[in-house]
Amino acid sequence: MANIEALKRKATEIRMDLLTMIYAAKTGHTGGSLSNTDILTALYYHIMDVDPARPDWEDRDRYVQSKGHAVESYWAILADKGFFPKEELKTFSQFNTRLIGHPNNKVPGVEMNTGALGHGLAISVGMALAAKKDGKSYKVYTLMGDGEQAEGSVWEGAMAASQYGLDNLVAIIDRNRLQITGSTEDVMSLEPLADKWRAFGWEVVDIDGNDMEQVVDALEQAPKTAGKPTLIMANTVKGKGISFAENTVGWHHHVPSDEEYKQAMDELSQQLEVFQ
Repeated sequence: MANIEALKRKATEIRMDLLTMIYAAKTGHTGGSLSNTDILTALYYHIMDVDPARPDWEDRDRYVQSKGHAVESYWAILADKGFFPKEELKTFSQFNTRLIGHPNNKVPGVEMNTGALGHGLAISVGMALAAKKDGKSYKVYTLMGDGEQAEGSVWEGAMAASQYGLDNLVAIIDRNRLQITGSTEDVMSLEPLADKWRAFGWEVVDIDGNDMEQVVDALEQAPKTAGKPTLIMANTVKGKGISFAENTVGWHHHVPSDEEYKQAMDELSQQLEVFQ
């Protein structure tokens, strides 16, 4: 059974770590990393069967971060889980680092290099299909951005997953409704997005992606239907956890100033106190 309060606390700690990484490196995708933190926290601290001591364990669950640019929360979690030393987070985006601005499979725990949007789902379909053919019980999870839904390869992957009945595949959309140039609905209208995924043969679950209880419940129940892949529509807030960053498109790739960093860390510290 999930300890929801412990997961909320961990998500807040991860937000502090990723903000510190971005502030120190003077680069990073802040808003989207903050919006996806609750999802990744639920996956890595409650749902997925992975072993930092054996990152290549054959029967591990697989995670592919299709939304590769929002990597800071991912690095912070892999370090906290022990896939690599936490001290290495200080090298984020520095010369000769492994921790670049997109997932890099030279880092233990990372399945695939990602970042060119639209590729992660198709890669995950291949992994899930391999599990079926090999008689393996592991699950495959992938996180996509909502702006990424404009990529045609997403829908090719969606068709294939349905065709092969990949009920061991769970795709999650970080539906924060903002991308680098503005609202997703202004840049490339997506709605009715859930109905489109249903039409492609997926079981769709609509949740508040920043409500830890809803995130855990949706992930625990996947697959919702035997023989069908599951799509979790995680409605989130870009910049979640920092009052002046929330729902602000300018925080897509914003590095906090000294004053903003202090204020943000103060706010997150206050949130941590709630979970003492």
